[in-house]
Amino acid sequence: MDFRFTEEQEMMRKMARDFADNEIVPYAQQWDENDEFPWETVKKMHEVGLMTIGVPAEYGGAGLDHVAQNLVTEEIARGDAGICTTMAASTLLAADPVIIAATDEQKKWWFGRELEGCIGAFCLTEPGAGSDVAGMSTRCQKVGDEYILNGTKQFISNGGVAGQYTVFATLDRKLGHKGICAFMVDRDTPGISIGSKEHKLGIRSSNTTQVIFEDVRVPAKNLLGKEGDGFKIAMKTLDVSRASVAAMATGVAQAAFEAAVKYAKERYQFGKPIASFQAIQFILADMAQYVAASRLLYLEASCRQDQGLPYTEAASLAKCFAGDTAMKVACDAVQVFGGYGYTKDYPVEKYFRDAKIMQIFEGTAQVQRIVIAGDVLKQY
Repeated sequence: MDFRFTEEQEMMRKMARDFADNEIVPYAQQWDENDEFPWETVKKMHEVGLMTIGVPAEYGGAGLDHVAQNLVTEEIARGDAGICTTMAASTLLAADPVIIAATDEQKKWWFGRELEGCIGAFCLTEPGAGSDVAGMSTRCQKVGDEYILNGTKQFISNGGVAGQYTVFATLDRKLGHKGICAFMVDRDTPGISIGSKEHKLGIRSSNTTQVIFEDVRVPAKNLLGKEGDGFKIAMKTLDVSRASVAAMATGVAQAAFEAAVKYAKERYQFGKPIASFQAIQFILADMAQYVAASRLLYLEASCRQDQGLPYTEAASLAKCFAGDTAMKVACDAVQVFGGYGYTKDYPVEKYFRDAKIMQIFEGTAQVQRIVIAGDVLKQY
């Protein structure tokens, strides 16, 4: 196994790190405090290609492999998990159903708009349907050469700033997962409105809202795959995206770890830096282990994706472990900072708040354990 990155992968990783250090880190605390969506920085990310890392080469993008995409994701999350959520939700998560199921013509429409600066959003979760995707109530009805959509989507990342959506709806709830369809939807279609904006614990620089569909007429040509393919498309999308969430979680953990090491060297107690105390050293050593293991897990899942190998279990392992790692490492970082870690004067309390969502969105830690256990029981 070769652990060296290709020249392109390393170039993208370094570019993302430099951008994060110069354009994100100095402002992340302000965005968090103001619950602010950083439009200008997002535009800069588009200009340098960070908002289009998921666009295939044949549709005008860089054609990055999953390893490169997720290295970029880690570095941007290290700068700020909120703006990383904006990036990943648009160019990776929202676009994955298009990559999985769209025709050539559909891909040209979607990626053409993305390259022009259009942000994407993935509309799956509903007020009454989270982990239970098949329980969604958003309806789609075929009328002539159109589908009419009615329903409400909840907790949609980029919901209020996106220009295009991948939307999941059911022909009939009685059909369960067999009735679900997937669509590409233009934000300017009449009948779409933005509901309440969520005021979140963490990732506050990302825009999270309800998206409401009232008699929204979508051209039949915007249906992804066939009627009833939506559940399969959604599950494949979440499989693909879990390595990206793991990379994001690793970025948060890396930031918390770096902050803890720096502070431990600078903070003096009993006449010496607290980094000289074995109790602190053990905490830092554990943090280093967990961050390194998280990175290896998401890279394994990414490599398997790029090589066309089965990756569902690897992605769930990565997402589950990295999400738990982000929470543990951020918590330990607060402990290293002591009382100061509990204040907004230092960044670790923000990392602590940002980390929690990594155990929840795109499949909770408990759902990942169900997937992992199922694979374990089949294998052994």
